[in-house]
Amino acid sequence: MRKSFAVLFFAAAVAVAGLGSAAGAASEIAINGSTTVLPFAQSTAEAFMKLRPDVRISVSGGGSGNGAKSLIDGMVQIASMSRAMKDSEINDAKKKGIDPVRHTVAVDCIVPIVHPSNPVNNLTVSQIRDIYAGSITNWKDVGGPDKRIAVVGRDTSSGTYEVWEEKVMKGTPVTPRALIVASSGALVQTVAGNPLSIGYDSLGYVDPKLVKALGIDGVKGTPDTARDGTIATSRLLYMYTNGAPAGDVKAYLDFLTSDDGQRYVAREGFVTLK
Repeated sequence: MRKSFAVLFFAAAVAVAGLGSAAGAASEIAINGSTTVLPFAQSTAEAFMKLRPDVRISVSGGGSGNGAKSLIDGMVQIASMSRAMKDSEINDAKKKGIDPVRHTVAVDCIVPIVHPSNPVNNLTVSQIRDIYAGSITNWKDVGGPDKRIAVVGRDTSSGTYEVWEEKVMKGTPVTPRALIVASSGALVQTVAGNPLSIGYDSLGYVDPKLVKALGIDGVKGTPDTARDGTIATSRLLYMYTNGAPAGDVKAYLDFLTSDDGQRYVAREGFVTLK
């Protein structure tokens, strides 16, 4: 599994250079949004450009909310999102003459992650909620060492945050003690660097050399539990276009959802559609 954490953490946008295309001659596609989708958006864009050197694709990841805003403002052809677009975003889009069309490109689940040295292997949804709310503050209360829990979360522009809020927190406020980070890669690096921390991230970002994924209510995050919804935090990953895609945008999306494109999704550690 390829993990370009340094790139994801230190760069707000990952530019993918066109291959073999003459200056000014290439068709250009801009993709912006979810840092969860970013790894396989980048790798499929690179693969597509090898097949189509007349197309240049730039990929950036500033969060699902920023992706939606970029599409609404006409700045990109594709918004990548790890949650569905909100009604308010769709209404804002329509006011500007934008017609968001959703395309499902992969499957995912969000898993709690801890340092590999942590003896805890499973938490209930209730325990996770209490940890993030600040009601449980010591690892010994959930089977770990007698040490204070360091809570790490995502910012509100993140689609991962939105899904975690919906499926786990259910409206319960997160403790103000939580450390908030801006990307999926940054969250993994933060948890990997603190033996007492807990975070949550996409299954595709879990590198067992750096962090340990916990089960939720006795269910581990796997491709199967993500696809069938057995794990409470399963979700779909999307790309949005303005209206039905056409031309090179459609060609890229067709490639991404094809068997060949889905192989890149799997190589990045994410869950394929089939």
